[in-house]
Amino acid sequence: MSDIAAFVAGHPFIVFAALASAMLLLLALAWGLIQRLRRLHYFNRREYVWHLGLGFCVVLATLSVFLALADEIGLDEDLGRFDEALAGQLALRLQASTLRVFSLVTHLGDFWTLTSLCIVIALVLLWRGERRLAAAWVVAMAGNGLLNRALKELFQRSRPLHEHGWASAGGWSFPSGHSSGSLVAYGMLAWLLMRYTPRPVHLPLALAAITIALMVGYSRIVLQVHWFSDVLAGFMLGSAWLAVCIAGAELARLRGARA
Repeated sequence: MSDIAAFVAGHPFIVFAALASAMLLLLALAWGLIQRLRRLHYFNRREYVWHLGLGFCVVLATLSVFLALADEIGLDEDLGRFDEALAGQLALRLQASTLRVFSLVTHLGDFWTLTSLCIVIALVLLWRGERRLAAAWVVAMAGNGLLNRALKELFQRSRPLHEHGWASAGGWSFPSGHSSGSLVAYGMLAWLLMRYTPRPVHLPLALAAITIALMVGYSRIVLQVHWFSDVLAGFMLGSAWLAVCIAGAELARLRGARA
């Protein structure tokens, strides 16, 4: 574990590029499979089953991983020891120029950045007369924040020591609010844009949203304001809540169309 931690700390940009490329490739493959399944006759005729089934699978998978992470964050667990080793190596090896870059990236997931985005998008949707979409957007953003805060209070995990001065964070650490918040915010934004754009740009929108979320989450690890497992848990939590919100909004749309 110490060797892996040392490699990550010594090559933060290479590691991010490799991880992001792997995640985006998996997303593209999953996207293709989902589109094939969605074109099946059964799902075309019963679209509500599609949204319920896909949403349930995503929530079940991500919450299972979240619970597994929560069980492994103790100092006597392998994941907890890796967290400690990685944070220690990052503190020793990172240059100021690297920290400066990630200190800028991390602002994409700041509370005030996401709050401003929430207000602007909600106003645009209301101006267009999309009250249901505006409600879904606000519920997704606000709900994630409340859920994350409740879980932080439940686990009460301390943050890693970060004295470099390029970023600071208070409060509890697990799970990462920047990670879950950025995934929900930019994921929901991509979903909204898909409603007004042609199908060929839907996959690029999804890939762009995931890339931004990955950048924000990775920046929290590099800046040592979160443990590695905090960020993973934040992504799992954000994925589950995003699936719930999108599935709920789609089911509400179908119900409204039938009415």
